[in-house]
Amino acid sequence: MKNIKLIFMLFVTSLLVLTACSNSADPDETNKENDSKSNTTLTIAQSADLTTMDPQNSLSTNGDRVFRNMFSRLFQRDENMEIQPLIVESFENPAEDTWTFKLIEGIKFHNGDPLTAEDVKFSLERVMNDESLKEYPYFKQISEVNVLEEYLVEIKTDGPMPTLLRLLAKSGSDIVPKKYFEEVKVDGFQKNPIGSGPYKYVNWIRDDRVILELNEDYFGEIGTWNEVIVRAIPESSTRVGEVLTGGVDLATDIPPNEWERVNTEAGVELMNGDTTRVMLLVVRTTDGAITADPKIREAIDLAINNKAIVESILKGTAVPVRSRVTKGILGSDPDLYDSYVYDLEKARALIKEAGYEDGVEITFTAPRGRYTLDAEVAQLVAAMLEEAGFKVKINLLESSAFLDVYNSNSNEELIMIALADGLLDASYSLVHYTKERAAGQTDYDNEVVEELFNKAGRNLDEEERVKQYIEIQKIISEERPHIFLFQLGANYGVSDKLKFKPRLDEEINFSEIIKK
Repeated sequence: MKNIKLIFMLFVTSLLVLTACSNSADPDETNKENDSKSNTTLTIAQSADLTTMDPQNSLSTNGDRVFRNMFSRLFQRDENMEIQPLIVESFENPAEDTWTFKLIEGIKFHNGDPLTAEDVKFSLERVMNDESLKEYPYFKQISEVNVLEEYLVEIKTDGPMPTLLRLLAKSGSDIVPKKYFEEVKVDGFQKNPIGSGPYKYVNWIRDDRVILELNEDYFGEIGTWNEVIVRAIPESSTRVGEVLTGGVDLATDIPPNEWERVNTEAGVELMNGDTTRVMLLVVRTTDGAITADPKIREAIDLAINNKAIVESILKGTAVPVRSRVTKGILGSDPDLYDSYVYDLEKARALIKEAGYEDGVEITFTAPRGRYTLDAEVAQLVAAMLEEAGFKVKINLLESSAFLDVYNSNSNEELIMIALADGLLDASYSLVHYTKERAAGQTDYDNEVVEELFNKAGRNLDEEERVKQYIEIQKIISEERPHIFLFQLGANYGVSDKLKFKPRLDEEINFSEIIKK
């Protein structure tokens, strides 16, 4: 009996010791478990939120960074900006106006439905036929999409289309599930978007964050992050503070005045890259508008010292330009790159020649917090215009309010915006100067530009097409429906635990970001 009692006491004692040891180890084990979980979450901060969950109704880089990871396209651009097949196994171009694409079999949407030629047809027909969609103008040259077999689709264009593969790799060509979309309609799709990309939708808290989770059934290489959170943090100092303290792993749009703060902090590095984005003034040429007078438009251009803006506010990180088609885009004009036409005295003289002896009043709308130091740039532009003799009423708007004004074309004489080229082809930017695209915004109309643009859009001779686009740009630089300020660079704050490479198109492929 004593032995039994002794054995029992020893057992209890051992159990207490083990329990104590186990309890003392719990915090470390819990921390390890929490660290493991946190390491599978990637958190990114952007300067603005998405405006929609419809990938075919958004021209926003902030939106495309999310859509790029949720949806698949027929083609994609690799890190060198070369066009590569994504969901296409093979393709042919049997005639100038005809293409056939064999799809990879076995690809599934996030709800389990197979991706077939019917979904490709539905998605492309939607964007090429619905004029209310923001991506519509770029898809109008597609005339037919036909299902030849379950995984074989034919695309016909209304003539030669040298940019088709580029188009099928850009935003707007995202493939959505036909059956699901028709069941839930646009409103239902916005609430729960379904794609076939490497990450699946979880939640969108407006003006705060988008939450995605890993698609373990993705047909390509499976990503390393179980969860990705994309936060909207408009205030740059707050965004920088979050990356410095580890609240986010990567932050976009780090302004030059915050660079030293990032560079001097351990655990974070500043990364720079080129972009296709140009800060510009959209100018009304509408009859009756003050800026319909070409002398006033020229005076505005001449009053702005682009180089001074770049050097004083942007610390030399941008490049003065006189075109939207920048270096790295097919059709760029080197004569309009790193170029500007500042002449204050001539600007003053042109205002008087236009009949405004006592100055001229204009309204200038600009964003605050959407782009790198945008409000500071706008205020300096306004000061330069004032010095030339303009009386400027400046409206600085937060991102969502600004986009409401821009998208509704409700601005007055000037509105400042930074626009990128999603096609990396001059046709994408220069479509803004066609009569149809300019209607309601600049109302610019030039028959020579129209004819050159239409011819270039059908020209399979790339060298000749480039010349046509350069000729358009020279006309625009003189007639000024847009007045160009500078090409922006991309500046990121990145945890030194991550391997990340900026892209010219500013997309962020979550699966390409890996832990060191």
